[in-house]
Amino acid sequence: MTVDTLPAEAPSTDFDTLIPSFENNSPLSTPAPEAPVAEAPVAEAPVEETPVEETPKKAPARRSTGKKTKTLELTLTVTGTADGEWRAELKQGTTFLARDLAVAAAAVSRAAKELHEDLSTPIDAVIEEARAQQAAKVAALEAELEAARRTLADLD
Repeated sequence: MTVDTLPAEAPSTDFDTLIPSFENNSPLSTPAPEAPVAEAPVAEAPVEETPVEETPKKAPARRSTGKKTKTLELTLTVTGTADGEWRAELKQGTTFLARDLAVAAAAVSRAAKELHEDLSTPIDAVIEEARAQQAAKVAALEAELEAARRTLADLD
């Protein structure tokens, strides 16, 4: 193997301005030209050819013909109070589509039953507890009303 090297060229003197000289380690300094290196010829060893096995080509992957289903995420929040008042709000992402809507407890129960039994069971339990509390409140108010009526009758 032989290496052809070109002789080092002398620096050009076709400058209109002078280039300032910097210390040797400065990033703008020009390195000294390197001396050409001659390599000794290397004996080449014969290269054995190894047979290349042809791999069977795979058929290109088929693309599915079905369309990807775009997911639509809506968040329905239903809140209830111990007094039996139910409110609903509907959200898509961070945008409210409906807010603070009054909803009947019976409608909440029916909707939960339509969606799934695992949803309707705990919701119905909460509604039943609210119904029991309201029934107790009605009974107490009826007793108070009856006492007020007797007091009114005694005043006549």
